[in-house]
Amino acid sequence: METQRTADAHPTDPATNVRSGKPRKATAVIAAAGVLAAGAIGVGAWSNAANADASPDPHEATMQALVDAGYPGVLASVTDSEGRTSNLALGQGDIATGDAPPVDGEVRIGSNTKMFVSTVVLQLADEGQVALDEPIDTYLPGLITGDGVDGTKISVRQLLQHTAGLPEYADKIAADAFGAQETYISPRAMLDVAFERPAAFAPGERWGYSNTNYLVLGLMIEAVTKRALATQIDERIVAPLGLEHTYLPAPGERQLRGEHPRGYHAETAGDLRDISELDPAFGWAAGALVSTPSELNTFMRALLDGRLLSEAALAEMQTTVPAGDELTPGAAYGLGLQRYPLSCGGVAWGHGGDIPGTQTRNAIGPDGTAVTIGVTALPWAVVSPDDNERLLAQYRMVINALDETLCGQ
Repeated sequence: METQRTADAHPTDPATNVRSGKPRKATAVIAAAGVLAAGAIGVGAWSNAANADASPDPHEATMQALVDAGYPGVLASVTDSEGRTSNLALGQGDIATGDAPPVDGEVRIGSNTKMFVSTVVLQLADEGQVALDEPIDTYLPGLITGDGVDGTKISVRQLLQHTAGLPEYADKIAADAFGAQETYISPRAMLDVAFERPAAFAPGERWGYSNTNYLVLGLMIEAVTKRALATQIDERIVAPLGLEHTYLPAPGERQLRGEHPRGYHAETAGDLRDISELDPAFGWAAGALVSTPSELNTFMRALLDGRLLSEAALAEMQTTVPAGDELTPGAAYGLGLQRYPLSCGGVAWGHGGDIPGTQTRNAIGPDGTAVTIGVTALPWAVVSPDDNERLLAQYRMVINALDETLCGQ
């Protein structure tokens, strides 16, 4: 998930944009090449679905640069326009042992969860169960209310597009990442925390990323379908696409189910601590999903080629508003989907997600090539969060690696 500040430049996730026990600055995010006591260079490997003995991918140097910059491990997956996939693992999957990360291992994908939740909402719209321009109060009567917050004046579309003005909850609940590591909190309780604050702005006035929007959408999905959000995601997306490692953790589920790298966080930059076992309840519909890089590619390709939504619903999803330029000039946000201009021309569609222990950046380029890059720490765990310039540079490093990989296809 991500807090509004960082999200204004590049959406990530609620758990993600929080620093352990430290106040957040009102400007941007994190930076630069950190120094890891354990060292960063480990064994790496590319695997090719068609040929396990394939020669190293030309993008390996791009990913190695992320390891050299201080991220403990890097996992990446490139699925070309023909559906051929290459997976990468570099650096250290466990800094205590020096073991390499597992190729295409499970990672927490943070605010990429929003793409899945938006897809379910738009499927419900396709089915006539939800109307995008209907007030959220229609589906959650009397629930969305607070200081300047009125659910009769906020549409489903505005929630999907982050133009609803709802106050953020995640920075309060997960401000101390290690403190939240073993804590379960219900979606309804998180909503109460959000509405302790006044509205950020009037509905439709502007764009402003808030994880609370997707918390509300998750509650709406459950109210409309009378089924759990996890069940809806599984039955509508995961099972039809044959995804074996993509799931919303059950309440209280702290361990990842499949093979995975260790994820790291820090109270003091560079002093990395294992945060792999984590209760992601604070992320829920805004950022708690688990997947692998290749399965995230599979989902994005299915979404963009129309396998999950009608042509009309996909067009709604890709109708955007400007989404801030701090990290990615020219970025725009649709309904749970972000558009990025590429350095080589054209645009890419995707999202991205941060949660303590993992940062993912992912998108599909104009030719249908999908790329997902995951690093096993957030930027402010690697470099000082008080140095905004370095923090932004460290964030842009992963975004630039995504751009370079898409443009190199």
